[in-house]
Amino acid sequence: MTARERREQLLVVSRALFAERGFEGTSVEEIASRADVSKPVVYEHFGGKEGVYAVIVDREVQALLGALTGALSERGHPKQLVERAAFALLSYIESSPDGFRILVRDSPVAQATGTFSSLIGDVAAQVEHLLAHQFEKRGLDASAAPIYSQMLVGMVALTGQHWAEVREPSKEEVAAHLVNLAWNGLSDFERDPVLPSRE
Repeated sequence: MTARERREQLLVVSRALFAERGFEGTSVEEIASRADVSKPVVYEHFGGKEGVYAVIVDREVQALLGALTGALSERGHPKQLVERAAFALLSYIESSPDGFRILVRDSPVAQATGTFSSLIGDVAAQVEHLLAHQFEKRGLDASAAPIYSQMLVGMVALTGQHWAEVREPSKEEVAAHLVNLAWNGLSDFERDPVLPSRE
């Protein structure tokens, strides 16, 4: 194997182990054993378990963020944007279940920019601008857009985490339900919402 091929092999093996056992439950010994190499080979390529993990997390973050950003950057009706974002997340989960498992686990070596929550925060910031524009068009207070973007993105993210485990109903049906709740819940938007108990 060339050095590049060996590096990729170690990443593939490590990714499966981290998804299966988590960061703490995976050792350099196991990575080396599964890859049929000696421990020094792992250290030579990545400096240790933390280095392997950091590369894997970075790749997964870039893949998911790219999918979500692409879904939100296309023009279209806001309802379509909700659908595209939901589909992008569910499609990533479907095609990369190991990667998603790694992203949603807490790890002591995950950088602030490499965690699932920070990634969702990046997406929420994009959604915030879209919502602020829609709020202004409808004569609503655009200063409330940040909190609504967190709610909307959080709803999709948590639904994705649940669906990753149960895989029911179908991706299309889950996306339809997300759009239904998000859009129909927003279509009769109250200018100054008040909890029923406070009315």
